[in-house]
Amino acid sequence: MKWRFIFIVVAAFAVEAAILAAQNPTNGVVASKPVYVPDLSLVSQHLMQTVLAWDATMKVTNVPDGTANAHFTFNFTNVCPDTVVISDAQPSCSCTSAQTPPMPWLIAPGTNGQIGVTVNLAGTFGTLFKTVTVATDHGSLDLIVQVNIVEPAMKTPTQAELMQQLAVAKVDRQAVFKNDCATCHMNPGHGRYGKDLYDADCGICHEAKLRATMVPDLHNLKVPTNAEFWRTWIAHGRPGSLMPAFSQGDGGPLSDLQIDTLVSYLSIMIPSKVPPPR
Repeated sequence: MKWRFIFIVVAAFAVEAAILAAQNPTNGVVASKPVYVPDLSLVSQHLMQTVLAWDATMKVTNVPDGTANAHFTFNFTNVCPDTVVISDAQPSCSCTSAQTPPMPWLIAPGTNGQIGVTVNLAGTFGTLFKTVTVATDHGSLDLIVQVNIVEPAMKTPTQAELMQQLAVAKVDRQAVFKNDCATCHMNPGHGRYGKDLYDADCGICHEAKLRATMVPDLHNLKVPTNAEFWRTWIAHGRPGSLMPAFSQGDGGPLSDLQIDTLVSYLSIMIPSKVPPPR
């Protein structure tokens, strides 16, 4: 009885195998789906507009200071008779990203596509240029984006407002870093160094066309200057005057590194006109 049961089981497996073999003429070997491998031998060549026609290969946008991200969209059409394979869209830096379908991306003749580009603007200012290199089996090209970060126009205070601000500063010289005063005297210098920092935080007073009489003309000081002179005035200001202390240790907005770059800039750009005492 036992052997009869084993024979029946073995026979059943044999019949099932025969059915599978009949259904699969490759003797039971199941072939995997072929993987498309594009020919990238031309990737180092320039991608011509006669292959992919773009609405533009460089785009520009203006954004207000403090904007988190800048967004761009590049549109294209496959105008050649062949399918074009986009294998990569590589940004120039980590703050830039490209939005595409999964790669490889096959673009049939006569069809359209879009590549989105996003630039992270955290801690940036001025004008930025970023690229995304698009690689295809017909060549490569760079998509270029330009972001102009526009600072808000500063309101020109009235004479009455100036007098009020002056009265506040006489009581507390650090008041320029607080409340509405910070809009002009502190915020513009955030994340800046050297000349850019000087223009934002120092030039607003010392380079003003209508410079107040109590604000020194740094280009015509009557005392000798050196790196230590600039560092002391920038970091600690002058108690009992309107000159605030910019060092974070004294309640100001600037780091030691920012102060160092200001010292270097001033030492070079405004050298001492008065010889040191002998």
